[in-house]
Amino acid sequence: MSRSRPSSSLGPSLGRLYAEFNTEHSVADPVWRVHRYSRPDDQEVAALIASALAFGRVQSVLNSVDGMLAVMGKSPAAFTRNFDPRRDRGAFAHLVHRWTNGADFAALVWIMRQMIDRSGSIENFFVEGLEPGAVEVADALESFSTRALALDASAIYGRRKPKPGVAYFFSRPSSGGACKRLNLFLRWMVRSDRIDLGVWTKVRPAQLIIPLDTHVIRLGRCLRLTTRKSPGWRMAAEITASLRAIDPSDPVRFDFSICHVGMMNACGHGKRQGDARCPLKGACHPRT
Repeated sequence: MSRSRPSSSLGPSLGRLYAEFNTEHSVADPVWRVHRYSRPDDQEVAALIASALAFGRVQSVLNSVDGMLAVMGKSPAAFTRNFDPRRDRGAFAHLVHRWTNGADFAALVWIMRQMIDRSGSIENFFVEGLEPGAVEVADALESFSTRALALDASAIYGRRKPKPGVAYFFSRPSSGGACKRLNLFLRWMVRSDRIDLGVWTKVRPAQLIIPLDTHVIRLGRCLRLTTRKSPGWRMAAEITASLRAIDPSDPVRFDFSICHVGMMNACGHGKRQGDARCPLKGACHPRT
């Protein structure tokens, strides 16, 4: 398979686009729910919740995140540290998001509590699987999800094993999927600008993989960041590698702006409009 060949003008074009979108509340996005909290421990917990629910229509995602955080009160971290599955497992029973429900939300909080109890923070739990000198987070993410799902959720589910249940929130690269929502969580936690919070210090931005969604896929093909046809971890890694050639230390800083160009329907890849409304016009190839 031939390697992707982005336009030589793509770097400056993406840089300008990044600067345009790197403003507070530039567009609707669940990341702003995390910005409501000032304490790092609250941000970490709120971010895992907001990213875990980041599937479906944006407004539906925001409504579900708001509903879950409302139950948790002023401090999501304190709620999590004090969560008692016997006492509190019904707290989310009235909530549902697509095919996940209140029991799954309670299981997520219970797993987060166990992570914090064992390691002191979700970051510490994550980096226990990060090898020194790792180029990217693939192996650490595999370890994180595997160890998370090895934690006991029977206090929530009893003997039943719902599918997908809380497992839907902890995808693994070995499954072939892109692990979009966990990569989104990592982006929020590791990077630092007006959008991403930079709460974590033990993972480098250079190690991140782009959160792959339909918009990043479409623009990734249009911008020749990938030659792959099938979405999944390999496509996410290839797009990230192409962006790493532009910015080796922070390749996924372009994710937010690329994604929202797609959400605004400005990308003309495969459409009659071509690049007429595309802010990356000249660097893209909308009809190829």
